[in-house]
Amino acid sequence: MALSRQRRRGIRLVAAGAVSLLVVCMGVAHAQTPTTSTTQHEAGEDSGELMDSFNSFDDQRLSPSASVLPGAYGAAWNHVLGMPVAKATYGEVTTQPFNSDSLHFRDRNASNSGGGAGYSAGRIAALATDPTHAGVVYAGAADGGVFRSGDDGATWTPIADGLPALSVGSLTVAADGSLWLGTGEATTAYENYLGTGVYRLANPATGTFSQSDRVGGAELESTSIHELRFDSDTGNVFAVTSRGVYRRPIAATQSTAWQRVLAPCAGIGISGVACGTSSYYADLANDLAVQPGSHGLKLVANVAWRSGATYNGFYYSADGGTTWQVANPQGAINPHDIGNATFAYSADGSQLYVVMESPTLLNKSAGGQSGYSALAGVFASGSGDINGPYAQVATSSALANSGSAMKKTEIGAGYQPGTQAWYDQSLAVDPANPQHVYLGLEELYESWNGGATWRTIGRYWNLGLSCFSYTPAQNTCDGNVMHSDQHALAFSAWPGRAPEVYVGNDGGAYARPTGQSVGWRNLNASGTLRSLQFYSVGVGTLPSGGVAVWGGLQDNGVALSTPTGASYGYTYPGTSTPVTENLNPGGEMSEPFGGDGGDQLVNPDNGCQTVGEYTNLAMSLTNNCGYTANDDGTPAAITDISPNDPNARFIAPFAADSADAGYWVAGGEFAYADTKTWQSTSGADWQKLADSGTGHSITAIASRNHVVWAAWCGDCNPGAAFGRGIMTNYGGSWHQLSLPAAFPVRYVSGVTIDPADPTGGTVYATVSGFSRHWNEGPGAGYGHIWKTTNGGATWTDVSGGDTASDAFPDAPANQLRIAPDGTLVVASDLGVFVDNPRVDGLGHWSRLGANLPVSAAVYLTPSPDGRQLYVATHGRGIWRTTMP
Repeated sequence: MALSRQRRRGIRLVAAGAVSLLVVCMGVAHAQTPTTSTTQHEAGEDSGELMDSFNSFDDQRLSPSASVLPGAYGAAWNHVLGMPVAKATYGEVTTQPFNSDSLHFRDRNASNSGGGAGYSAGRIAALATDPTHAGVVYAGAADGGVFRSGDDGATWTPIADGLPALSVGSLTVAADGSLWLGTGEATTAYENYLGTGVYRLANPATGTFSQSDRVGGAELESTSIHELRFDSDTGNVFAVTSRGVYRRPIAATQSTAWQRVLAPCAGIGISGVACGTSSYYADLANDLAVQPGSHGLKLVANVAWRSGATYNGFYYSADGGTTWQVANPQGAINPHDIGNATFAYSADGSQLYVVMESPTLLNKSAGGQSGYSALAGVFASGSGDINGPYAQVATSSALANSGSAMKKTEIGAGYQPGTQAWYDQSLAVDPANPQHVYLGLEELYESWNGGATWRTIGRYWNLGLSCFSYTPAQNTCDGNVMHSDQHALAFSAWPGRAPEVYVGNDGGAYARPTGQSVGWRNLNASGTLRSLQFYSVGVGTLPSGGVAVWGGLQDNGVALSTPTGASYGYTYPGTSTPVTENLNPGGEMSEPFGGDGGDQLVNPDNGCQTVGEYTNLAMSLTNNCGYTANDDGTPAAITDISPNDPNARFIAPFAADSADAGYWVAGGEFAYADTKTWQSTSGADWQKLADSGTGHSITAIASRNHVVWAAWCGDCNPGAAFGRGIMTNYGGSWHQLSLPAAFPVRYVSGVTIDPADPTGGTVYATVSGFSRHWNEGPGAGYGHIWKTTNGGATWTDVSGGDTASDAFPDAPANQLRIAPDGTLVVASDLGVFVDNPRVDGLGHWSRLGANLPVSAAVYLTPSPDGRQLYVATHGRGIWRTTMP
């Protein structure tokens, strides 16, 4: 997660500090529920904020108990395949390259432009190169599927859109040239979307994945697969998953099942491991390596929960993975403080390198003791033995002094190298040189002498460094900077070409020759690696023609897309002189707001007026698209209007009244209203309307004719204390509704007021998570779309018949809109669905089109003329179709 200048310059942000963690044990997903706290986040506390971001995603999908049975996703997808399909064709909107360093979008408080990351894409969790086809590279996106490049990263094409899950954990090219895909992203310790198993594509240089390519049965459904490791000597392939390590013969028939060979808490592969109270997050396997030169017999594995568990440790096998023992590492590694770890052997097996996170340090930081890195260190076993002895070859402080932008004197206290070592972690040894090591944390580091010395070769950013200047002509920083948060490393070795190293991070992919010392080739520059993870979308018309499309992004700020050559006229601040600016001379998207981007409010009649959320209801307003007239980021173009709520969600809701554009509402712990709207100048312009309750956080809010509805959660962490509710001022005064027993005790992700009812008493509530069929929590209930016609006195489930083919799928529902003709349109984790009650009555749903990639659809907004519908996906950008 990247800081924004807002954070770095100390603007006060307030966020809920609770963290819920999706973990998987014995086939059941659970959440750990720490004590909820309120934290003031200043620059340098992004590790906790990163956890908040996963919390915001997980809470709604796992509530109430976080005990979702395996198979829930697969059952929902099979239902979708049998549903009626409403005719619709989607077109991709965010097809321009996304330039996070665009000139003239460099507001000094809110933007990261100028930091040096350049062109960006969404998070890349896995990379692989094709050894038999020069220039062919494969990239796996967090929730965007697999992309192939045939020209060494210059352009990309998606090749896995036929699969039911686009969440990628691992990519590996086997000796026979086939590409193996492990679904279920695991960079976040198994907290994002789970997968549907492993797939094998026989001819990846030309083919595309299909569901028939799955290897094995259903045993790896609903897992995250961190790595796929091949052992050519024994003929086995290993899957490193959220339920332990699995194995199968490489040459076995396609339907041959995977066999679990290491799961300490389940007593598989090893016995006598005491798991204690860790059973809810047991057997999380993070990495596995085969020692070269051991004829495939010696294997090492890390099985560990990042916050510490009694089963945490290094495990090793001397018989190819059939039986295992607990290692007792000697030397610099503390065997009692082993967390998430990554292994890397030199090609000859003589050196074993390990990068490891420390649960002790992570828990100190999570406990409010700021300033800690979670990095235990980087270690080397000179014999290649898992038991060592180990020498420590890197510490957080040594890395900070290696040319890092994360030195305390540069970035401030509390955000040192390895702060997010539980999340940012990659390690690889140059196949041609056992002393040449690459280490990925928030930044990328390189050593040419086995870790004796390090150099930062992928800085966090240039901002604040002595080489940096707001005036581009005076900026002397070198090219050793890329997007933050490193997750994947790969090498190429094609005949006639210099070997290269490839890097995947939260901003996409980069590459350079292994012998190069300065600069990176940005593999996102064409805009075809389209893996952007949006949280929202807003649209407004431009005077020059066309529309401005805005959206908040995971770790990529707020994106602005306008037609090439679009212009905007406004009065220069402090003068009466009108000016006209070219918003997009080069055909690119820009990033006017930095850091993370949340909800978005755009004036449909003026696309350059928008309010963007950083996180936790930290709101900023611009009336000129965030355009800074001068190259150096002046004058200021963005104004902070944060209400400074004490307990807002990471992605907190706000909206304009659907009948009165001069009335805005927002929700944290409190519900707020703002009547100054585009003339707002500070957070003081927000007035409190109501309190959802101490410890509560509003999850959805809507207003029509100043009748306001707000849904909330509290405690929001799935578990025994999970709660939810809805409050409203319908009828004239604020009150909490008494929801009926049948109304699910799950996360209410949306409230939508029906414009056909002038009283504001007809409302649809969108419910996330999975129903009682799959969620073991008490009160999980059934249905995802509920309706009231009397201000909440009674509610009806309008999801459809439980076994009907046209029922709404049993999968997380995210947002509901009502089309001009009364059609209900709902965004869900499995696509977009519609129900026209005037035609069939309520409860008869269809899938809206079939060409939208199966990346979670999280937000819907109409075009300014109401004729088109924009869909934000969390992994494949923004799409558009005709409004139903």
